[in-house]
Amino acid sequence: MKALLLLAFGGPRSLEEVEFLLTCLFGRKPSPELLERVKQRYRLIGGCSPLPAVTERQARALEEKLNSRGYLFKFYVGMRYSQPLIEETLKEILRDGIKEVVAIPMAPFRSRFSTVAYKEELNRANKTSGEKLTITFIEGWCAHPLFLQAVTERVEEGLKQFTPEERRRVHLIFTAHSLPESVIGTDPYVQDMKESVDEVLKRVGPFPWHLAFQSKGGGTGRWIAPDVESILVEINKIGIREVLIVPIGFVSDHIEVLYDIDILYKEKAESLGMILKRSPSLNCSERFIEALATIVEEHMVMG
Repeated sequence: MKALLLLAFGGPRSLEEVEFLLTCLFGRKPSPELLERVKQRYRLIGGCSPLPAVTERQARALEEKLNSRGYLFKFYVGMRYSQPLIEETLKEILRDGIKEVVAIPMAPFRSRFSTVAYKEELNRANKTSGEKLTITFIEGWCAHPLFLQAVTERVEEGLKQFTPEERRRVHLIFTAHSLPESVIGTDPYVQDMKESVDEVLKRVGPFPWHLAFQSKGGGTGRWIAPDVESILVEINKIGIREVLIVPIGFVSDHIEVLYDIDILYKEKAESLGMILKRSPSLNCSERFIEALATIVEEHMVMG
């Protein structure tokens, strides 16, 4: 038996866990002001992040799909900034007597801020355990045909939220998490995103579209642009009213989708007299689980 390990950013399962997440994220306890501000955002989306539960459902569905194809996997989940932390999950795998791990980050685009950071944390935790685990790490699946098809299906669902007349005028905005500008010179993140978007557009047909980045962090450094709000302002000036946001950089519902897009950007659009909709997250869509299973299977065959 092998361990099937899904890696994700993490999220609080309750308001009480927000402080733990922020402490892990920043390496120190948050100020009372920051803690309350973030808690309020989680209150507005139901008092918790759905990401941990969604990732567990994705892992369970992926285990079932792979095992139905003749493999023998047991699923696990490891988070970078919330429970269960990656290091704790590796300890659990060892306690279960499993020596081989197939790990896949729930991040379609490669970056030293996401996929590389997951790999480094895995290696660090494995080293702490005495390197008792053999780990296979799978990344770089943003151009896989089944992943692209899963995104395309969600875009088509999103377009159905508009009337036929509105649909003829819809502009697509593909979004992913912003990163510090300082990393972009050598990081494949933006190129991976552009490759995915180009392939999805071939499948959904000729729509006007834009790339945008969202949910940038704080600090004094510059973050990659354009951001979503500036794109909304820009296209509003030329009379565009109907917008569908496609959060192609995210594979499940979490605060950047449910708060930043569904609340913040929607309010901005409404203030400009625009109609803003969002394509549903991939979450546990049948096509996405099929894509992940095939990606794992292909990687194992090549390995």
